Amino acid sequence: MASEREDFGLSGPLHLNSIDWTNAHHQRSVAASLVQGVYILERDRQEKRQGSQALAPPWWEFFHFTLVHKLVDDTDSCIFGAIYEYNKPPSSHSNVSNDRSPRHVIAFRGTITKPDSFSRDFELDIHIIRNGLHKTSRFEIGMQAVRNMVATVGESNVWIAGHSLGAAMVMLAGKTMAKTGSFLEAFLFNPPFLSAPIERIKDKKVKHGLRIAGSVITAGLAIATKGNRPRSQSEDSFAVLSEWTPCLFVNPADHLCSEYVGYFEHRKKMEEIGAGAIERLATQHSLGGLFMSVVGKGADASEPLHLLPSANLTVNLTPSQDFKQAHGIHQWWKSDLQLKCNLYKYK
Repeated sequence: MASEREDFGLSGPLHLNSIDWTNAHHQRSVAASLVQGVYILERDRQEKRQGSQALAPPWWEFFHFTLVHKLVDDTDSCIFGAIYEYNKPPSSHSNVSNDRSPRHVIAFRGTITKPDSFSRDFELDIHIIRNGLHKTSRFEIGMQAVRNMVATVGESNVWIAGHSLGAAMVMLAGKTMAKTGSFLEAFLFNPPFLSAPIERIKDKKVKHGLRIAGSVITAGLAIATKGNRPRSQSEDSFAVLSEWTPCLFVNPADHLCSEYVGYFEHRKKMEEIGAGAIERLATQHSLGGLFMSVVGKGADASEPLHLLPSANLTVNLTPSQDFKQAHGIHQWWKSDLQLKCNLYKYK
C-alpha cells in the first residue's frame, strides 16, 4: 500500500506549475522533488509497481524532466540515484543569457528503512561515520556518472542533489570535482555532520564557550602536529575548495545536520572577536583526524566529509513535530517555510 507521501498528486509541489529558474525557492523545490523521485523509483521497484501503477514519474515529469538513467547499486541492485534531463517547454520565454535551468540533474536518495534496501543503506551510513564513503562501490558508481556527465555537457549544465546519505554522496562528489577545477551547482538536503551535538545546547554562552574552546584546542593540535612541515595536502585542498559554494539545507531540529548552523556561525563570531586566524585553522581540521595523525594512522585517511570552506546555508526555522519531519525531504518544497539564508565564504 503506497503512502500519501509517495504520491505526487497528494504531497508534491503542485503550486509550481511555472518554474522561474532564477528563483531560489523554485530551484530548491525542484531539486528536492527530483531527489524524492529517486526514493520513489526504489519503492516502485520494491513494490513491483510498473507502468500506470508506478508512482515515481510525476516527481520529474511535472517539471519537464526525463529520466535518462537509473544508478543501481552493484551489491543489492537497489536504485540509489538517477540522471534526469531537462526538456525546456515550448512556452518558456526565458532570456538565454539569464537562463539558469540545468541541462541535467544527478540526484541521490538517502536511507530507506525497508528490508529490501536497508541493509546496504545502513552499511553506507556506517562508512560515513568511519569517513570511508569514498571507498565504497556505490560512491564510485555515482562519481563516475558525475564525471561522465560533466565531460559530456560541461559543468555549467550539471546539477547534483541529494538527501541525507545522498547529500553525503553529493558532498564528496562535489569536493572531488572542485579539486579538479569543476564547481558544480549542488543541493544538499539534511547533509550529515558528525560531531558532538553542541548546537542542541540551549544556553548560548555555554554553547559559544564550548565552541571557542574546541577551536583553540583544534588549532593548537594542528600547529603541534604540523611543526616545521610544509603545508599539508588537506590545507591546500581546503583553499581550493573555497571557490565551491554548495547550497546546504538544514533543520535545527535534525541532530544529524544541525551542527552546520553552529559550524558557520561560529566562524563569523570568531572573526568578530578578533580570533579569525584561530578559526581559519581550526575549521580545516577535526579533532579525530588530528588524533589519528598524532598516533601515526592519519597518513592515508581521507579528510572529514563535513569540513567545508564555503556554503550557501538555508536553515528551516519552521517548527517540526518530530525528528522524522525535521529530517524529511518533504519539508523542502513547502511554500510557507520560515527560512534563514546566509552566504558564507572562506577567506
